[in-house]
Amino acid sequence: MSEQEKVQNEQQTAAELAAAELAKAQQSTEQAGEPVQLSGEQAIIAKLEAELVAAKQLAADQQDLALRVKAEAENSKRRSAQDVDKAHKFALEKFAGDLLPVLDNLERSLSFIDRDNEAVKALAEGVELTLKGMLDTVAKFGVQQIDPQGQPFNPEFHQAMSIQPNAELDANTVIFVMQKGYELNGRLLRPAMVGVSKKPD
Repeated sequence: MSEQEKVQNEQQTAAELAAAELAKAQQSTEQAGEPVQLSGEQAIIAKLEAELVAAKQLAADQQDLALRVKAEAENSKRRSAQDVDKAHKFALEKFAGDLLPVLDNLERSLSFIDRDNEAVKALAEGVELTLKGMLDTVAKFGVQQIDPQGQPFNPEFHQAMSIQPNAELDANTVIFVMQKGYELNGRLLRPAMVGVSKKPD
C-alpha cells in the first residue's frame, strides 16, 4: 500500500468515527425526546476532527505535488543532459559534410594517376598520404568512412545505383563502390553509392 493510500484510509476512518459519534449523540437525544444538540465539548471535538481530516488531505495533496515536481525536474535534467551530449557529438555535422567533396576529389585523383609512371609516382604517394592524413584527422572527431566492397547490401548505409547478375556471389552483395559513404558518431552523413549483385535469371 502506498503512502497516499494509507493517508486516505486514515482520513476515511477519522471521518467515519466522527460520523458515528455524531449519530450516537443524536440517537441518545432523540430517544430522550429532546432536540438534537451537541455539548460544547462534543462540538469542539467534531470541529477538531474535521480540521484534522482537512489538514491530512492538504498534506497528501502537497506530498503528491512535491513528488510530481521532483519527477518533472529529474526528467528535465535528463533531457538537458541528452541535448548536451547530442550537441557535442553532432556539432561538426555540417563541417564534416562540407569536407566530403574534398575527400572524394583526393580519391578520384588517385584513381586517375598511373602508378607505373615513375614521373608521377611521387605525386601519387603525396596525394595518398594527404588523403590518409585527412581520414585519420576526421576519424578523431567521429567521422568514419563507409567502404562496403564485398559486404552484404545494407539499405541503412548503402544506396544501390545498379543491380547486376553475378553467379559467383550471393545475391545482394556489394560488387563495386561508386562513391564511399561517411558516418558521424553512428549517424549517417552520406550513404555509399554501390552496385549490387543478383542471381542470374
